Amino acid sequence: MKDGDYRPANILTKREREVFELLIQDKTTKEIADELFISEKTVRNHISNTMQKLGVKGRSQAVLELIKLGELDL
Repeated sequence: MKDGDYRPANILTKREREVFELLIQDKTTKEIADELFISEKTVRNHISNTMQKLGVKGRSQAVLELIKLGELDL
């Protein structure tokens, strides 16, 4: 295996993945919170934590990175 081939398995937690899968379905923070039975603040925390893990500054960038990494199913 080449150095560039290494990719950690599952960058996202199960809940972070659920949040981003709903986000790419164009759901609002409130809709995601309602669907997952969590607060809007918790949804924002999951999004923020994911952006921090990826080293990106916005939700759109996070989605693009997650797609590139194969973390989201489209």
